[in-house]
Amino acid sequence: MRRRLTALLTATAAGALAFASPATAAPADKGQVLSSWTQTGPSSQNAWLDARRNQGAWSAYGFDWSTDYCSTSPDNPFGFPFQTACARHDFGYRNYKDAGTFEANKPRLDDAFYADLKRVCSKYTGFKKGSCDATAWTYYQAVKAFGSSAAVDGSRTA
Repeated sequence: MRRRLTALLTATAAGALAFASPATAAPADKGQVLSSWTQTGPSSQNAWLDARRNQGAWSAYGFDWSTDYCSTSPDNPFGFPFQTACARHDFGYRNYKDAGTFEANKPRLDDAFYADLKRVCSKYTGFKKGSCDATAWTYYQAVKAFGSSAAVDGSRTA
């Protein structure tokens, strides 16, 4: 009797393990969610900001939220707050790299970064706006030129 009970319990446990879903499997819509958070428009930026504030709700997706902000460039050059734009850009680079689709998405990620920077600059007027726009353009040109090589090793040039 004891042998049959042990065999039955062993078979039941093995069967349960065989049918258990892996704990690390991301939801099927991960790509769609990632895409929705990395578009150029303000609604995409706002959705990403909301998700960033509530990362726990998205933990099943396994997104990489890490950031070094604007890397070796100032996060707030001349007082312009570019840090959040750099963080969203890092998010896109890191997660598309993890998905293996970085090269196909890099131009849009860089364009979204520039759109975020221009939204920062839109809050200024006159000379200050011109200075902000010029700085944003410089940051954009830097990621266009150098972002690809940095993304391969997991870091990002701002």
